[in-house]
Amino acid sequence: MNKCVFLDRDGVLNQDTEGYIFRTEDLIIPHGTIEALQRLKRAGYLLIVVTNQAGIAKGLYSREDVRKCHDYLQEQCGHLLDDLYFCPHHPDHTTASLLRKPDSLMLEKAMAKYRISREHSWMIGDRERDVLAGQKAGVRTIRIAHQPAESLGDHTASTLLEATAVVVG
Repeated sequence: MNKCVFLDRDGVLNQDTEGYIFRTEDLIIPHGTIEALQRLKRAGYLLIVVTNQAGIAKGLYSREDVRKCHDYLQEQCGHLLDDLYFCPHHPDHTTASLLRKPDSLMLEKAMAKYRISREHSWMIGDRERDVLAGQKAGVRTIRIAHQPAESLGDHTASTLLEATAVVVG
């Protein structure tokens, strides 16, 4: 069985902004992100991005735009990410979907495909819906909170690099 760190995209791997990030020129990678991913890889973790992309359902951008952003992120991070799962649905615009966090189907699909151990895996996200998805999938959770905040997560951290220290010990 493999161990994995599931990563939300916006607010974890790149800076979150008002609105939607769907152009590579708007994707800003925070200081320490690449180092964090390298440390997780060296520790033997698969790194899988799981992200809600409601802008697709709203007609603001396409699946291809999401893939272009992921490819750009991969280039900037030295191709450390093992896979990308995204939910293009939104219940107010297309359909309800178990892929959409706080549900856990994106994580569960990756677990089946990559033979991932729940006991040795983590979900890192900046929203409670990320934490809830991780909990439903049976993995430990870390919420990135740039300011002190209460969280349902097992841990909180202010950056991905700080969260990595929790994961790798």
